[in-house]
Amino acid sequence: MSYVISVKELKEKLTNLKKSLVIVDARFQLNDSKAGRQAYGESHLPGAVYFDLEEDLSGQPGEHGGNHPLPDIDVFANKLGKAGIDQNKMVVVYDKGNDMFAPRFWWLLHYLGHQDVYILDGGYEAWVQAGQEVTKEIPHREGKTFIPSLRTDEVVDINRVRENITSKRAVLIDSRSNDRYLGKTEPLYRKAGHIPGAKNYFWMDILDEEGKWKTREALENHFSILDKNQEIIVSCGSGVSATPNIIALKAAGFHHVKLYPGSYSDWISYEDNLVETKDETNE
Repeated sequence: MSYVISVKELKEKLTNLKKSLVIVDARFQLNDSKAGRQAYGESHLPGAVYFDLEEDLSGQPGEHGGNHPLPDIDVFANKLGKAGIDQNKMVVVYDKGNDMFAPRFWWLLHYLGHQDVYILDGGYEAWVQAGQEVTKEIPHREGKTFIPSLRTDEVVDINRVRENITSKRAVLIDSRSNDRYLGKTEPLYRKAGHIPGAKNYFWMDILDEEGKWKTREALENHFSILDKNQEIIVSCGSGVSATPNIIALKAAGFHHVKLYPGSYSDWISYEDNLVETKDETNE
């Protein structure tokens, strides 16, 4: 799978490409916003720099736009540069395991035009289980200048999602769990259900029985009822867990995959927007 790298492959690249490689630690916990940075301070992969979901990978939430709006592009690009990342650096990002936060970083870097970014399969836990070295040392990287080249055709706003309810030009995917999609439970938001017309593809289903990323063939089978030539809009609660599905769709050969960054939390911030609780996945 072209967007995911194994522990063995990363170890080899650290040996051969150390000066042209930057490793990013993106560990985070939604129920404890300090846990990821604390874990990084206790131990991380050698040379890894830390990016925080809420402080670095998201903007400040407002009345609309969702709970994790995209960060200011210039501010984020400046942070990338300070971390030693520019367009010429290979970047590998990892989570605690195969979680949703490394894919969020991957997607942002991809959105800004970077073409050489990968996710470490199994994350920090796989690295440690393989007996590889970790450290507490905080790296000091030479600053770079990251110049964004936005892939603006890979995002949609709420107006496009509203229009699609009637036009059905695109397939809308909801990446949350099935119970949340059906409105049976909703731990985060005041309204339960999903955006009308959305089909449910729980993001964790892109992982195999061992918790590793599925192969391209398995992902093609997973998304087999979808048309590879049709526009696909991917959403979730706030634009974070949608990103593993986006990467999986791209890996499976889908060419018109877009993120609705505000997702369900943005949708329900407008009182006039309806929500649905029936299963529309196979319609």
